[in-house]
Amino acid sequence: MDNRIPPPLVATLFGLLAWLASRYLPGTLSLAVEWRIGVALVVALVGVAICLAGVFSFRCARTTVNPLKPETASALVSSGVYRYTRNPMYLGFATVLLAWSIFLAWPPALLGVPGFVIYMTLFQIGPEERALSRLFGTEFTQYCNRVRRWL
Repeated sequence: MDNRIPPPLVATLFGLLAWLASRYLPGTLSLAVEWRIGVALVVALVGVAICLAGVFSFRCARTTVNPLKPETASALVSSGVYRYTRNPMYLGFATVLLAWSIFLAWPPALLGVPGFVIYMTLFQIGPEERALSRLFGTEFTQYCNRVRRWL
């Protein structure tokens, strides 16, 4: 399963599971729809901005954004948002999932966020980090020592 499922699809699947569960299982909070939409929209915009900042940094460094082929990276990006998190695109997806959970107003939907984080860490980030370690060696190790994986 390593690096086989595109991360946007993984996030979408977790979102779909949360939505299905919220429709068929009890426990929805009675929050005004205006509040749910407003808060969820703000959180989603933050997530999209984090994700796009990661893409922008990769584009500026002229390296691949393709998460299924980390071995094709041509540069180790450690500037911009990558000074704060090694995985801003995945952090952005997790933040959008948080926004989706807020919109659904179903507390168990929040479990999709750690579920996504665990899945991504095991099946996407781990293989990516092994590939980057082979490509960039000590430089990547030093970067990992300076910057946290998620936050």
